[in-house]
Amino acid sequence: MSAVLESMPTTPSPVPLAAPVPEKRPRSERLASQGVMLSDGRSRLRSVVLALLPPLMGLGLLVLLWQILSVNNTSFPSPAVTFAEAMRMFADPFYRNGPNDQGIGWNILASLKRVALGFGLAAAVGIPLGFMIGRFRFLAGMFNPIISLLKPVSPLAWLPIGLLVFKSADPAAIWSIFICSIWPMIVNTAAGVQRVPQDYMNVARVLQLSEWKIFTKILLPSVLPYMLTGVRLAIGTAWLVIVAAEMLTGGVGIGFWVWDEWNNLNVPHILIAIVVIGVVGLALELALVALAKAFTYEEAGN
Repeated sequence: MSAVLESMPTTPSPVPLAAPVPEKRPRSERLASQGVMLSDGRSRLRSVVLALLPPLMGLGLLVLLWQILSVNNTSFPSPAVTFAEAMRMFADPFYRNGPNDQGIGWNILASLKRVALGFGLAAAVGIPLGFMIGRFRFLAGMFNPIISLLKPVSPLAWLPIGLLVFKSADPAAIWSIFICSIWPMIVNTAAGVQRVPQDYMNVARVLQLSEWKIFTKILLPSVLPYMLTGVRLAIGTAWLVIVAAEMLTGGVGIGFWVWDEWNNLNVPHILIAIVVIGVVGLALELALVALAKAFTYEEAGN
């Protein structure tokens, strides 16, 4: 029996297999699983191209249309002629050859000074008035009909009133800036106050907060985005109005400079002034957008 068992083939015992070593994933996949997305050089270059290409194409189309217009109209300067004249002009923008012959730099500064005065006065009056109108229903009922009646009036319609009252062109232009800038500030600030959640005001009433505490701790943080929106709208309107007002009142300023160059039939200078007016207005807008982003958590650029 033992011989038979010894003659039978024996089955080898199974050898335990080693555990498979997990394959190491690429670093990009590991970071992606953690919510971190990496972009290669090509994707970064593509994003830069997509950001720069549309505005460059738009400017190129504008220059092309400008060139076509100058070819068909000999009295209209070409982009090359206008650019050469701009280089000559900005080589000395602050020259003075008399009260009516000054560089474009002095004219821009004079317009910005009028805008700053009128806009500052409008902010000093309009923002507190907007808070009071939004806070107190009685004042809202008193001022809303006046605002609804006067807000649609063109700012230039107020210029003769300013000339009549102040007897001078410079204060009249500042008055026009003031009257056109105050409405967006009042309306947007009042709308922001009225949109403050009623629960906040109920808590303030329970805690018996003073009116100053309500203003500084509740109203101002909530109303700030609306208020800055009104300021942005007002500065854009103010810069538009000052150009037209200076055309009518004369003196030193970018609007008067444009009208004076038209009287001299200096079309390249008019085109240069148009570009300068647009650049200055864009700079004012971007400055206020940056200010809004610094003081609010909302997307102020939209």
